[in-house]
Amino acid sequence: MKSEMSLKQRSNTKVIAKVGVLAAVASVLMLLEFPLWFAPNFYELDFSEVPVLLGTFALGPGAGAMIELIKILINFVLNGTDTGGIGEFANFLIGCSFIVPAGFIYKKHKTFKTAIFGLIVGTLTLAVTGAFLNYYLLLPVYSKIYGAPIQAFIDMGNVINPAITDLKTFVLYAVVPFNLFKGILVSAMVVLIYKKLSPILHK
Repeated sequence: MKSEMSLKQRSNTKVIAKVGVLAAVASVLMLLEFPLWFAPNFYELDFSEVPVLLGTFALGPGAGAMIELIKILINFVLNGTDTGGIGEFANFLIGCSFIVPAGFIYKKHKTFKTAIFGLIVGTLTLAVTGAFLNYYLLLPVYSKIYGAPIQAFIDMGNVINPAITDLKTFVLYAVVPFNLFKGILVSAMVVLIYKKLSPILHK
């Protein structure tokens, strides 16, 4: 019994250590942001979801959500917040909408096909959740915080894409493509490196 308890404790300690390391790597990657050509420059892409997704596939969706949470908390401590935590909470939900569905699907059948299917589902839920939260929460909150009308964001989008004329088209032609592009790019990176890192992640 003691031996079983000891093995379980060591296993839990390993999981906690991996979660911590992956969250630390993710928080560093979160600082390395860059804009994309088809969205206003306040939408910046980073690769912090790569270690989160690696941890999700290796340790399960629960661990993935914990890595996502710790990543955002570290970033909160390092950079502070302009939104009273609302932006960080929304980012947590958006991140989880990507990694959790992918993790649950992959956990049921750990094959290459289910991994790809999970990443596709995760990317789609990321796009839908990101659109919903930007439309109903993030853009209105940023508008109040920065004292700028939402029309100012729409005008920034219109400069890039003339099809953007209101909030709905802003979300449709800027936010949705941004999150789809992010999901596809992160998924591709994970597919390329997961097998190589798998022995370390499962050690």
